[in-house]
Amino acid sequence: MAITRHEPSKIYSKVVEANGFVFTAGIVADDVKQDAKGQTQQILKEIDRLLKLGGTDKSKLVSATIWVTDIRNRDAMNEAWNAWTGGENLPGRACIEAALADPRMLVEIAVVAAK
Repeated sequence: MAITRHEPSKIYSKVVEANGFVFTAGIVADDVKQDAKGQTQQILKEIDRLLKLGGTDKSKLVSATIWVTDIRNRDAMNEAWNAWTGGENLPGRACIEAALADPRMLVEIAVVAAK
């Protein structure tokens, strides 16, 4: 099985292609001054870019894991999520409250898509 890694750093690759699937790392917003909805919009834009890099797109999502630092941010995150998905081709999904690496980060998302 061939494995292709895109945009590797010292500790992870942003995208990994393997066995007909594309996996993203957990993606966070660059502009952490925004609220949960704004951060989610940034994250989803980056996920679109990363999925394209792996040869797929959001219509082929099979799984998403979302971390929010406060479960009360879930509704704002879901506003951006629902606008992005349009309610179509929805993946299996988990939304978990967790501390993130930087306290200004409110949302982190990792997805898996079929090629």
